[in-house]
Amino acid sequence: MSRTPNSRKQETHERIVDVAARAIRRHGYAGVGVADVMKEAGLTHGGFYAHFDSRDALLVEALERAGRDSGAAVTRALERRAARGVSAFRALVEAYLDDEHLASLETGCPVAALACDMPRQSDAVREASAARVRRLVAGVQSALPHASRATASVVAGTLVGTLQLARALGNNTDGRALLSAARKALVQQYDTPSTAAG
Repeated sequence: MSRTPNSRKQETHERIVDVAARAIRRHGYAGVGVADVMKEAGLTHGGFYAHFDSRDALLVEALERAGRDSGAAVTRALERRAARGVSAFRALVEAYLDDEHLASLETGCPVAALACDMPRQSDAVREASAARVRRLVAGVQSALPHASRATASVVAGTLVGTLQLARALGNNTDGRALLSAARKALVQQYDTPSTAAG
């Protein structure tokens, strides 16, 4: 069965966004060039504008894809832990501050990969970045339903900052020890009997 031209165009568009989603986490916003993304996607630079109005439009879609992909990975990890009777909050902390997340810059949380770059972007990219941060805070708040938004924001900041610092130390004993210490501290402080039961 042959594909229609629109489905081929959509597949190509998705391939470009997928490459860009990995690239922004690997290199930051500034390190993502249109020519490099198109080359990695197996396409010519000239075809870019058939899919996007601008580089910023690509960055916004790439950020959204990166967020969805990393969110889906965390959700799968949460489901595995929940099946073992782990509270939603503990499962979130263990999944986010996991040694595998430390090593997976290219596929991990885009907020942790891009937070320091977010304020330096165009209005459209900054707006999309802020929306991604709000979604992360909302995700934390859903795991801590009795906590205030302020508490969820503090926990989200702790998760992101800890992952960034651990990555700065490296995927080694020091980086993993930092993740472990933060996991223990967060669970000890916030995983109360009421959150463990939910």
